Amino acid sequence: MKAMILAAGLGKRMRPLTDHCPKPLLPVAGKPLIVHHLERLKRAGIDEVVINVSYRAEQIMAALGDGSAYQMRIHWSQESAPLETGGGIQQALPLLGSEPFLLVNGDVWCDYLPSASMLAEGDLAHLVLVDNPDHHPGGDFLLHHRRVAMGGDPRLTFAGISVIRPELVADEPPGAFALAPLLKRAMAAQRVSGEHFSGHWVDVGTPERLAALDRHLQSV
Repeated sequence: MKAMILAAGLGKRMRPLTDHCPKPLLPVAGKPLIVHHLERLKRAGIDEVVINVSYRAEQIMAALGDGSAYQMRIHWSQESAPLETGGGIQQALPLLGSEPFLLVNGDVWCDYLPSASMLAEGDLAHLVLVDNPDHHPGGDFLLHHRRVAMGGDPRLTFAGISVIRPELVADEPPGAFALAPLLKRAMAAQRVSGEHFSGHWVDVGTPERLAALDRHLQSV
């Protein structure tokens, strides 16, 4: 299985840290945040990673190169302007191929990655859901018997980690579009599974949460 890391965002919530450094390269426990992803993917047996980039793309590409320093191969999907999550994935499909792939938001940190076997035949996506953090108490989706739905309680928070089938985005008109509406449409068609991960997960969306994660990783 290949993996894709979403790393094309502007990092507005992380300013002023991202005024001169793209969010994926912000240091956490002595290494860039995105390097933690690469190392975890390698430990999971994934050797090919697609990374989409836009804001300060050259900095990220120069820092990571072709991936050989991490014993993997990195393919770059460069966007002249951010294509949002769905559009970014769609543009990268020629690099990802026709098989399901692991999708990871570049601005999360998590101890866990799902395997390709979690995606059942006929499903378009398998989502990792986590306990609702303090900054998102209402959660996102209901998980019931490993199926994910939009309505109902109790709700859990989407971790920004999933296994995706290319068909989810392949037939959309090219350009910028979000992934969330496509996931919700697939949920309505009963084609999204999920699992609840209760371990350590952080949405590294603000300087304060970045600093907290740094302290946590330095202490373990």
